[in-house]
Amino acid sequence: MEENSIPKRIMGIDFGTRRVGIALSDPLQIIAQSLETIANAAPLISRIRELVEREEVELVVVGMPFNLKGEKGQKGEEVERFILQLRSQLPVEVVTWDERFTSTLAHSTMLQMGTRKKERQRDKGRIDAMAAAIMLQGYLDSRKKSLSC
Repeated sequence: MEENSIPKRIMGIDFGTRRVGIALSDPLQIIAQSLETIANAAPLISRIRELVEREEVELVVVGMPFNLKGEKGQKGEEVERFILQLRSQLPVEVVTWDERFTSTLAHSTMLQMGTRKKERQRDKGRIDAMAAAIMLQGYLDSRKKSLSC
Protein backbone atom coordinates (compact mmCIF):
# COMPACT_ATOMS: atom_id res chain seq x y z
CA MET A 1 0.00 0.00 0.00
CA GLU A 2 1.37 3.43 -0.91
CA GLU A 3 2.14 5.84 1.92
CA ASN A 4 -0.50 8.45 0.98
CA SER A 5 -3.14 6.14 -0.46
CA ILE A 6 -6.43 5.51 1.28
CA PRO A 7 -6.60 1.92 2.57
CA LYS A 8 -9.01 -0.34 0.77
CA ARG A 9 -11.13 -3.23 1.96
CA ILE A 10 -10.52 -6.95 1.79
CA MET A 11 -13.39 -9.25 0.80
CA GLY A 12 -13.87 -12.72 2.25
CA ILE A 13 -15.84 -15.38 0.38
CA ASP A 14 -17.25 -18.60 1.82
CA PHE A 15 -18.12 -20.67 -1.27
CA GLY A 16 -20.99 -23.09 -0.99
CA THR A 17 -22.86 -25.26 -3.45
CA ARG A 18 -26.14 -23.38 -2.86
CA ARG A 19 -25.05 -20.08 -1.35
CA VAL A 20 -21.92 -17.93 -1.19
CA GLY A 21 -21.27 -15.89 1.94
CA ILE A 22 -19.60 -12.50 1.53
CA ALA A 23 -17.79 -10.49 4.21
CA LEU A 24 -15.80 -7.25 4.11
CA SER A 25 -13.08 -5.75 6.21
CA ASP A 26 -13.21 -2.17 7.36
CA PRO A 27 -10.96 0.21 5.33
CA LEU A 28 -8.17 -0.18 7.91
CA GLN A 29 -8.33 -3.97 7.40
CA ILE A 30 -8.76 -4.74 11.10
CA ILE A 31 -12.36 -5.99 11.53
CA ALA A 32 -14.37 -8.33 9.29
CA GLN A 33 -18.16 -8.04 9.00
CA SER A 34 -20.76 -10.15 7.25
CA LEU A 35 -22.10 -8.38 4.18
CA GLU A 36 -24.52 -10.64 2.34
CA THR A 37 -25.23 -14.05 0.91
CA ILE A 38 -25.55 -14.61 -2.83
CA ALA A 39 -27.23 -17.59 -4.46
CA ASN A 40 -24.73 -19.78 -6.28
CA ALA A 41 -26.27 -19.19 -9.70
CA ALA A 42 -25.39 -17.55 -13.02
CA PRO A 43 -25.03 -13.88 -11.92
CA LEU A 44 -22.71 -14.81 -8.99
CA ILE A 45 -19.41 -13.62 -10.50
CA SER A 46 -20.91 -10.38 -11.83
CA ARG A 47 -22.45 -9.62 -8.41
CA ILE A 48 -19.08 -10.19 -6.73
CA ARG A 49 -17.42 -7.92 -9.31
CA GLU A 50 -20.02 -5.20 -8.55
CA LEU A 51 -19.28 -5.49 -4.82
CA VAL A 52 -15.51 -5.37 -5.40
CA GLU A 53 -15.91 -2.12 -7.34
CA ARG A 54 -18.56 -0.53 -5.09
CA GLU A 55 -16.77 -1.34 -1.82
CA GLU A 56 -13.29 -0.49 -3.15
CA VAL A 57 -11.88 -3.95 -2.48
CA GLU A 58 -8.16 -4.49 -3.13
CA LEU A 59 -7.95 -8.21 -2.30
CA VAL A 60 -10.37 -11.16 -2.28
CA VAL A 61 -9.78 -14.04 0.14
CA VAL A 62 -11.63 -17.27 -0.68
CA GLY A 63 -12.00 -19.94 1.97
CA MET A 64 -10.44 -23.26 0.97
CA PRO A 65 -12.13 -26.28 2.57
CA PHE A 66 -9.32 -28.56 3.70
CA ASN A 67 -10.12 -31.82 5.47
CA LEU A 68 -8.70 -32.70 8.88
CA LYS A 69 -5.52 -34.00 7.25
CA GLY A 70 -4.99 -30.65 5.50
CA GLU A 71 -5.89 -32.03 2.07
CA LYS A 72 -8.31 -30.70 -0.52
CA GLY A 73 -11.23 -32.96 -1.21
CA GLN A 74 -13.88 -32.83 -3.92
CA LYS A 75 -15.23 -29.57 -2.47
CA GLY A 76 -11.72 -28.08 -2.69
CA GLU A 77 -11.60 -28.83 -6.40
CA GLU A 78 -14.97 -27.08 -6.82
CA VAL A 79 -13.60 -24.04 -4.96
CA GLU A 80 -10.48 -24.04 -7.15
CA ARG A 81 -12.65 -23.87 -10.30
CA PHE A 82 -14.55 -20.96 -8.73
CA ILE A 83 -11.25 -19.19 -7.92
CA LEU A 84 -10.09 -19.57 -11.53
CA GLN A 85 -13.31 -17.86 -12.66
CA LEU A 86 -12.81 -15.07 -10.13
CA ARG A 87 -9.21 -14.50 -11.17
CA SER A 88 -10.24 -14.17 -14.82
CA GLN A 89 -13.11 -11.76 -14.03
CA LEU A 90 -11.90 -9.55 -11.17
CA PRO A 91 -9.44 -6.65 -11.36
CA VAL A 92 -7.90 -7.59 -7.96
CA GLU A 93 -5.76 -10.38 -6.52
CA VAL A 94 -7.58 -13.52 -5.31
CA VAL A 95 -5.95 -15.67 -2.60
CA THR A 96 -7.07 -18.67 -0.56
CA TRP A 97 -7.28 -19.15 3.20
CA ASP A 98 -8.03 -22.22 5.31
CA GLU A 99 -11.71 -22.18 6.18
CA ARG A 100 -11.89 -25.35 8.27
CA PHE A 101 -14.58 -25.13 10.95
CA THR A 102 -15.82 -21.64 10.00
CA SER A 103 -19.38 -22.82 9.31
CA THR A 104 -19.37 -24.77 12.59
CA LEU A 105 -18.13 -21.67 14.44
CA ALA A 106 -20.77 -19.52 12.77
CA HIS A 107 -23.50 -21.98 13.76
CA SER A 108 -22.20 -22.09 17.36
CA THR A 109 -22.08 -18.29 17.48
CA MET A 110 -25.71 -18.07 16.38
CA LEU A 111 -26.65 -20.55 19.12
CA GLN A 112 -24.76 -18.50 21.71
CA MET A 113 -26.53 -15.36 20.49
CA GLY A 114 -29.83 -17.06 21.28
CA THR A 115 -30.99 -17.36 17.67
CA ARG A 116 -33.97 -19.69 17.62
CA LYS A 117 -33.88 -22.92 15.65
CA LYS A 118 -36.65 -21.74 13.29
CA GLU A 119 -34.72 -18.55 12.54
CA ARG A 120 -31.49 -20.49 11.87
CA GLN A 121 -33.30 -22.87 9.53
CA ARG A 122 -35.16 -20.08 7.74
CA ASP A 123 -32.12 -17.87 7.23
CA LYS A 124 -29.22 -20.23 6.49
CA GLY A 125 -27.63 -17.44 4.46
CA ARG A 126 -26.75 -15.66 7.70
CA ILE A 127 -24.56 -18.60 8.67
CA ASP A 128 -22.79 -18.46 5.28
CA ALA A 129 -22.10 -14.72 5.57
CA MET A 130 -20.98 -15.17 9.18
CA ALA A 131 -18.66 -18.02 8.15
CA ALA A 132 -17.14 -15.68 5.54
CA ALA A 133 -16.58 -13.06 8.26
CA ILE A 134 -14.96 -15.61 10.62
CA MET A 135 -12.66 -16.82 7.83
CA LEU A 136 -11.76 -13.25 6.82
CA GLN A 137 -11.11 -12.26 10.44
CA GLY A 138 -8.65 -15.17 10.72
CA TYR A 139 -6.87 -13.89 7.63
CA LEU A 140 -6.78 -10.31 8.94
CA ASP A 141 -5.50 -11.44 12.34
CA SER A 142 -2.70 -13.48 10.75
CA ARG A 143 -1.54 -10.42 8.84
CA LYS A 144 -1.45 -8.32 12.00
CA LYS A 145 0.82 -10.88 13.64
CA SER A 146 3.14 -11.01 10.65
CA LEU A 147 3.26 -7.20 10.39
CA SER A 148 4.17 -6.81 14.07
CA CYS A 149 7.22 -9.10 13.87
